[in-house]
Amino acid sequence: MNEGASPVDDLSEAEAAAELERLAAEIARHDELYYQDDAPEVSDAEYDALRHRNAAIETLFSALVRADSPSRRVGAAPAVGFAKVTHARPMLSLANAFDADDLHDFVARVRRFLNLGEDEPVELVAEPKIDGLSASLRYADGRFVLGATRGDGSVGEDITRNLDTIDEIPKTLTGKAPSVLEVRGEVYMTKPDFRALNERQAAADDKVFANPRNAAAGSLRQIDRTVTAGRPLRFLAYSWGEVSEDVAETHWAAIERLAAMGFQTNPLSRLCADVDEILALYDDLLGQRAELPYDIDGVVYKVNRLDWQERLGAVSRAPRWAVAHKFPAEQAETELLDITIQVGRTGSLTPVAALKPVTVGGVVVSRATLHNEDEIERLGVRIGDHVIVQRAGDVIPQIVRAIEDKRPQGAKKFSFPDRCPACGSRAAREGDKARTRCTGGLICPAQQVERLKHFVSRNAFDIEGLGTKHIIAFREDGLISTPGDIFRLHDHREDLEAREGWGGQSVANLLAAIEERRKIPLDRLINALGIPQIGQATARLLALNYGTLDALRAVMDAAAADRQADPNEDKKPELVGEAYAALCAIDQVGMNVADDLLAFFAEPHNREVLDDLGRELEIEAYEAPSVGDSPVAGKTVVFTGTLVEMTRSEAKARAESLGAKVAGSVSKKTDYVVAGPGAGSKAKKAAELGIATLSEEEWLTLIGG
Repeated sequence: MNEGASPVDDLSEAEAAAELERLAAEIARHDELYYQDDAPEVSDAEYDALRHRNAAIETLFSALVRADSPSRRVGAAPAVGFAKVTHARPMLSLANAFDADDLHDFVARVRRFLNLGEDEPVELVAEPKIDGLSASLRYADGRFVLGATRGDGSVGEDITRNLDTIDEIPKTLTGKAPSVLEVRGEVYMTKPDFRALNERQAAADDKVFANPRNAAAGSLRQIDRTVTAGRPLRFLAYSWGEVSEDVAETHWAAIERLAAMGFQTNPLSRLCADVDEILALYDDLLGQRAELPYDIDGVVYKVNRLDWQERLGAVSRAPRWAVAHKFPAEQAETELLDITIQVGRTGSLTPVAALKPVTVGGVVVSRATLHNEDEIERLGVRIGDHVIVQRAGDVIPQIVRAIEDKRPQGAKKFSFPDRCPACGSRAAREGDKARTRCTGGLICPAQQVERLKHFVSRNAFDIEGLGTKHIIAFREDGLISTPGDIFRLHDHREDLEAREGWGGQSVANLLAAIEERRKIPLDRLINALGIPQIGQATARLLALNYGTLDALRAVMDAAAADRQADPNEDKKPELVGEAYAALCAIDQVGMNVADDLLAFFAEPHNREVLDDLGRELEIEAYEAPSVGDSPVAGKTVVFTGTLVEMTRSEAKARAESLGAKVAGSVSKKTDYVVAGPGAGSKAKKAAELGIATLSEEEWLTLIGG
């Protein structure tokens, strides 16, 4: 949330609606990063602040609550790659409490809802909130039959085979169990196991995980269950979903029964008589936190009586009978010694703070991410500053603020580079985004493996037998560093045949697969170059509009000259220059994509790569699909206004299937403008230029319906 955000009471209805729209999108993005990608960008406290502001605005402006409101959903939609499982009872999230007042309010709400007297005791079960991945285990007649993730709370992912590899999950229950029992709990990894796993990953040059939670989630979502089986995962049971009979009369007795059936439960959980007892336990666990063998980020309190839980029910995404008491992020003061730039595998430049080592939450921190140029500016930090550091989400180190009254005289402002430190190529800011990216692409050593993987992938050159491990090995041994080197591997036949795991036949197969790709269609080559924002569809449109690589390069030079003469980002393309305007007019291109294209083709290193490939390859001119006697083949068409008979996407697809080029704006090169109701400036410009303007009915008659 922006620190300068207006108080909720000061918002107008229009401002509240706009902010609810922004919050819905931002929270949905963070949910996807956390639940699907296992890569959170913000701390729990920052995320909770976003949800609290959303809830406060909705309370004041109840008529503005959106259908996609964060208050109406849990987590994120299940990721692709696993079968979907619909939970018989939703896996809800929890409301948060942050201090003693919040907990007294929670108990008071329970009393009011149940109409309890002030003297009636409200027992609470307190459980450490382990930071892992929620999972649901279904048992039929005492046998484990199905396991799933939380997903969006209603539908999760079927991860039965992976859960089956975890020793702490009983495959057959002991004692008397309900015929249907769905047990819920947390899959997690201990701190020592996490450190050992990362050491093994680093030694094998594999992915190193940011924290135990990400490691557990990533391990559990492996398509290959043997990978999961090799990871030290554990499971603690804390609740249940669908059951064929009552488990017990109280939550505490139910947890004890789960333990008797063979489940691991948390020995630090306590049955507490009142708020004073749960606060005492909270303080005790907060003190133990750094020494515990696993990460916890708070304590969960649940009403003990199950009949009361049933009566209390749930509101929106959370039960009324439970609340999570979050721990504050742990902070420490240290010195910012330097700021360096780390170049990611896709070319993003990330500033990293080098810190005087300091212990934060039991972990020694010597580096922290500064995210991007804007974050450095927002924090106002300088090299030499005393800074406050915390572990975001209790895991990822980040700088919270500079202590300005301790700033030394020699503290230096950091100047964000305009050149990539890995390869010297130009580093360009991406439109209105905070991210700065290296334009070196294929020649940048930090990006080479990722770029080469894309170059040989199925939708690019599709070179069979040249997988990731081979690209990494060949690059490390100096056999390939640029795409052109792939087509010179035949010069290293003897070296290849002498490699472990290779032989004459396997080398011959690889070289033959490479030779088969010396002739390549222009659209595949464009896609293979890995230009930001240029995928298969846009590569095909560029090939359709320009035909040959030489023509494309010539247009890029002309458009770059236009742009260099008038770099105003707010100016309309047609006012910048003809070549630039024509490029931006191509459907799905526009100024942001056009500028990424120009940045790629302007970089001398990339031009050298293209020249090198031109010597190795036969690049086929793009030929539009055969369209017989199509009256619009080769014509440029612009659609504007509201179409009645088909959607805009359907109209574009139909035009392209008939060999037409679809543009997003009108120029002298436009042949037809198809105008539906509500057509505005495009129809007016077509009239000014004398371009044929057709109604939707006339267009359908022209193309034969």
